Amino acid sequence: MSSPNVETALRFVKAVEQGATGSTLMEFCHPDVSQHEYPNRLFPNGAHRDAQALRASSERGQQVLSSQRYEVRNAVAAGDHVALEIDWTGTLAIALGNKPAGSTLHAMIGQFITFRDGRIASIRNYDCYDPF
Repeated sequence: MSSPNVETALRFVKAVEQGATGSTLMEFCHPDVSQHEYPNRLFPNGAHRDAQALRASSERGQQVLSSQRYEVRNAVAAGDHVALEIDWTGTLAIALGNKPAGSTLHAMIGQFITFRDGRIASIRNYDCYDPF
C-alpha cells in the first residue's frame, strides 16, 4: 500500500543513491531534521546528526563512495512513520580498512523515518554491514 510519506521516503532514498547533497537533499527534510545512526561497522559508537551534520555527511560520502545502490525490499507506513528494509551496495572511491578503492561494501538496512508537515523530521538507521 502506497502513501504520500512512502513515496517521499522512496524519492529521498533514490536522491541519496544518485548522490544528492546540499539543498537538493535537504528539500526532503524538515528544517529540524535529525538522524540517529545506531552502532555499526563504520560507526562503532553510532552517530547523531542534525540538519547541518546530515548535509556535511552526504558531502563526505561523495568522497568515500564512487557509486551506491539502494534496493528497497519493503516499505511500510503507519501515519507519520515509514519503515524501509533496504539492501545496500556501495563501491569505494578510496581505501577503507582492509578494502582497497574499487571494492564493494554491502549492508542490510532498517530505516525508520518520521514525517512532520510532509517532510522528513527524523531518520533512524540500523545498518548491518557484511564483515570486512
